[in-house]
Amino acid sequence: MKDNLDHQPIAWKPTAEVIEHAQLTKFMQQVGAKNWDELYQFSINDVEKYTAEVLKFLDIKFDPPYEKLLDTSEGIEWSKWCVGGGLNISEMCLDRWIGTEIENQPAIIWEGEDGNTEILTYAELLEQVKLCAAGLRANGFGKGAAIGIHLPMIPETVILLMAIARIGAIAVPVFSGYGVDAIASRMNAVSAKALFTINDFPRRGKRVYASQIAFEAAEKCPTIEKVFTMDGKHREFTREEGLERAKKEYEEYLKLSDEEKAEYHRKKDLEQESQLQEVFKLMEQWKVPKEEIEKVRENLKNIKESKSGGGFQLFSGFQTSRPKPNYEISFWKKLLMEGRVNKAITMDEFRDGNLAKVEADFNYPEPTSANDPLIILYTSGTTGKPKGIAHVHCGFPIKAAEDMAFGTDVGKGTRISWVTDIGWMMGPWLIYGALLNGATMVLYDGSPDYPNPDRMWEFTAKHKVEILGISPTLVRGLATKGDDLPKKHDLSSLRVFASTGEPWNPEPWRWLFEVVGDSKLPIINYSGGTEISGGILMNNPLVPIKPCGFSAPCLGIDADVLDENGESVADGKVGELAIKKTWLGMAQGFWNEPERYLETYWNRFENIWVHGDFALKDEDGHWFILGRSDDTLKVAGKRVGPAEVESILVGHEAVAEAAVIGIPDEIKGTAMIAFCVLKEEKDGLEAELKQLIAKEMGKPLQPNRIYFISALPKTRNAKVMRRVIRAAYLGEDAGDLSALENPKTVEEIRQLNQ
Repeated sequence: MKDNLDHQPIAWKPTAEVIEHAQLTKFMQQVGAKNWDELYQFSINDVEKYTAEVLKFLDIKFDPPYEKLLDTSEGIEWSKWCVGGGLNISEMCLDRWIGTEIENQPAIIWEGEDGNTEILTYAELLEQVKLCAAGLRANGFGKGAAIGIHLPMIPETVILLMAIARIGAIAVPVFSGYGVDAIASRMNAVSAKALFTINDFPRRGKRVYASQIAFEAAEKCPTIEKVFTMDGKHREFTREEGLERAKKEYEEYLKLSDEEKAEYHRKKDLEQESQLQEVFKLMEQWKVPKEEIEKVRENLKNIKESKSGGGFQLFSGFQTSRPKPNYEISFWKKLLMEGRVNKAITMDEFRDGNLAKVEADFNYPEPTSANDPLIILYTSGTTGKPKGIAHVHCGFPIKAAEDMAFGTDVGKGTRISWVTDIGWMMGPWLIYGALLNGATMVLYDGSPDYPNPDRMWEFTAKHKVEILGISPTLVRGLATKGDDLPKKHDLSSLRVFASTGEPWNPEPWRWLFEVVGDSKLPIINYSGGTEISGGILMNNPLVPIKPCGFSAPCLGIDADVLDENGESVADGKVGELAIKKTWLGMAQGFWNEPERYLETYWNRFENIWVHGDFALKDEDGHWFILGRSDDTLKVAGKRVGPAEVESILVGHEAVAEAAVIGIPDEIKGTAMIAFCVLKEEKDGLEAELKQLIAKEMGKPLQPNRIYFISALPKTRNAKVMRRVIRAAYLGEDAGDLSALENPKTVEEIRQLNQ
């Protein structure tokens, strides 16, 4: 794959119109740079002056003004920006837009899986944030309190994230699909005071009962005082809509043959049984005695056999062995009501009629400094134990807004959507970045190919999305549904595709670029991490793009590719991706684990951040990520990145996905083992794939074995967990599996080497 990358042609070039209207062009004019190369050199040669220009471009105001732009007195590893400055980022996201043309512009356009839609303008969002902030204060939460967010991507998630910032508390978002232990471990690590969850949300037509998981998790967290839950956001039909739907269904039913009618009734019975099993599962979670559950089953059986009513008696007289929880359960609506009534003052003050105090406190963002903690983002990384990445008000949000403006070309009024979750970096990135830029975030909460495989394209067309963030894994899946699906929808609003989270393979990249984008839309490849607050490398609207690559580092990031001694490698050579200077947005360590932070990124070479990715820069100055360096294999004395082999495998017409690991081998030192998910089965495929790799990379680098499995162990944000694959195959402890989308895949791999 490396040889192929070295000589790839340019796939996309910016038009004169794109260059003229780009946010990056406006910034270039602001600083007086003549071209991209001059702008980039300015950004890394004088990082402080560049950062000051970014703050000016984004119009970030400090009260009081900062005393020192950059302080590295504790070492570059603990750089602090805008020292002494006052900054509550919620004001820059919301308050400053009131009284401008942005006030009545949509801040959020949301669509749920079942078709619900909601729109909140900037003015409406600010009002809801004020109510939520006042409600949080009325419940005793304030500056420095860690508050967990266990919610899908819904408007309330945005409201809560902003309200937590507004009161000076610390947001701790976790993936909405996490299990009990994954949530509990993260809440305990930060000594969380509160946790917000939702009763349920739909995924592929089924309900995920999130609140029950959150309640169980909270029982394991002695510091949690309250768990707030909210109603699921289900589509509510009017009586007329309900009758019309029933009429249409009945008309379709009458057209069925006898066999089809029997199949229809069988499916209905299965749906009902599935719903009942969910109820029984909840009963077990709530520790309802088994005899009580069996009584319900028996009653249900009797009702079915008699074909009579009586369902209301099914659940009467329950006794549960569940002990009284160590926390109080409260509700989102109640919180907002408390915010409206109390407005964060005491009831005595309210009764005394101190209306001026009421109004002042209702509108009052907590005074926070630029370096007060804002959010702790957890990432599983590649080595087991989750890392709590600490970020401050003058950090993550501003780097997010900077990359969004300069890379994905987002400005005032731009509609940007990203398929993500609040528990992954791109969820908060989308929210902070869009609001700081005065843009509109277009949120989708649901499976992107449900109920129809063209749901993503339908959603994009319906809401006139301009910037669409979509992962390579999702693209691989959508590409198998057919080239005609994107063509069914008017995608003329799209200007840019964006992607992050994993390296591309050429085939899905070209499908998105050529089939969906008609070879006209740039794919803004974006690579960095939670610790970076965004990107190290990123395409942009001013520089031509090669397939799967990056046209340049992000502005302000002094990136390089280093050898084992910390020296820059020649163009076309593979090395470690590193950053040689500080930047605004750099992590403020791991929460309560400073030594682990230093060991992870700073201990390799003095004053250099080593990111853990293998990269190369070609002779044309384009960059490529080849996979994690801690995944690197040394086979028969040759170093090879798994992504190189995986791309060859995925390039075969029968292979949908692939992962490669190394295991100990007496002859080669390391033997390569590959795992493939197939599009279609084919005789002799293992031998054929081995020959393909031998042809592309040389016979010594062909895998010892290639296994065909049903699915790869991946995190819910689509990262393939090679360390888990390796551990499972070798029969070792796989470590933290809380981020896995489907833990059953691990057992399938474990059985292969028994």
